[in-house]
Amino acid sequence: MKNEKLIHDWMVSYLKDKLSRDYNDVRINLEEKKNEFKGHHPDLILGNHGLVLAIMEVETEGSITSGKADEWKTLTGLGAKLILMVPKTSKAKVVDFLWKKGMADKVSVGSYELSVSMP
Repeated sequence: MKNEKLIHDWMVSYLKDKLSRDYNDVRINLEEKKNEFKGHHPDLILGNHGLVLAIMEVETEGSITSGKADEWKTLTGLGAKLILMVPKTSKAKVVDFLWKKGMADKVSVGSYELSVSMP
């Protein structure tokens, strides 16, 4: 689980840098949950010109559960687009949860994978 936290935190930081080209206001929540959006603290809050356009949650294989899907459902009702970043190998599982919870049309799902090549 320690490695999953490391991957999660690295992805949040990476996405902050990458998305800062498209959004002029990118706020993150890692250790300190100081950036709030309507009473919640998503991993990333994406905005332009004072408006929050999207919120993002970064998930790892161990964090994808039915309970987490209930949290996603809550986030979809906040008025900003919800984007999930999940491991590529877990994307089908996440989409299945989204359909079962009735929110497949309200969430965008991106994926990531880490690749290590040894000599």
